Amino acid sequence: MSVSKQAKERGEILDEIMRYHRAQLPKVMRDVPLSDLRALCMIAPEPVDFVAALRGNGVALIAECKKASPSRGLMVHDYDAARLATLYARAGARAISVLTDARHFQGSLEDLRDVREAMDARASGREVPVLRKDFIFHEYQIYEARAAGADAVLLIAAVLGAADFASLLRLTHELGMNALVEVHTREELEKVLPLGPQVVGVNNRNLQTFDVDFENTARLRRLIPEEIVVIAESGIKTAEDVQRMAEIGVHAILVGESLVRSKDPFAAAKELVRAGRN
Repeated sequence: MSVSKQAKERGEILDEIMRYHRAQLPKVMRDVPLSDLRALCMIAPEPVDFVAALRGNGVALIAECKKASPSRGLMVHDYDAARLATLYARAGARAISVLTDARHFQGSLEDLRDVREAMDARASGREVPVLRKDFIFHEYQIYEARAAGADAVLLIAAVLGAADFASLLRLTHELGMNALVEVHTREELEKVLPLGPQVVGVNNRNLQTFDVDFENTARLRRLIPEEIVVIAESGIKTAEDVQRMAEIGVHAILVGESLVRSKDPFAAAKELVRAGRN
């Protein structure tokens, strides 16, 4: 199910999504107690280093497994997250992002587990970290991600106060994971930088309206310290787009929709990887 027509018209898509998640989490926590998740985290394999995977020459590709979205609806009819992730990794993606939101993106934690297993099974000699992309606002979701095999999680500045943000970022690091700290405005960036994030993602998409402004990354990039890994998110489709991101100094791009909607996701991912190396 997507967001309501009213939320789209009012520019309140993110608000509606968060209301749903905040209402649903207590039900999820009754089914699987936090103590159980903590125990599972204790025996989970060590996380793959998300930051190290993105550093290096050129612009790294984080390729996304994404079945649907509130703006586009269903995009992939025969969706198989593990198969898609394997194609991305073969094409040279340095990390995989997995949507786990069930209501609005038709994803699941099972998709995340399947992708992590698929990456572990690869015999390429190259470790590929997996990012849980969801609307995280509670420590339970951080433990949930680590227990399912995530190496990194998404933390969205627009949905978290400074205290909650600091607490969730600290817990993420304590569990050995990294966080992709997502911002859309200068004000959000100024809120998170004092907390010491290792990775900042600049979203070109306004999560309230879902409108895309491709130049948003260019405006905010100059305000981010050089030691922080910078990721450009949303609106990136072509080799020319990747080259533009290289010019403004980003380390990686996160691409989902243009890959999953392409007739050949492997070829599409490979083109972006090649463009990032030039």
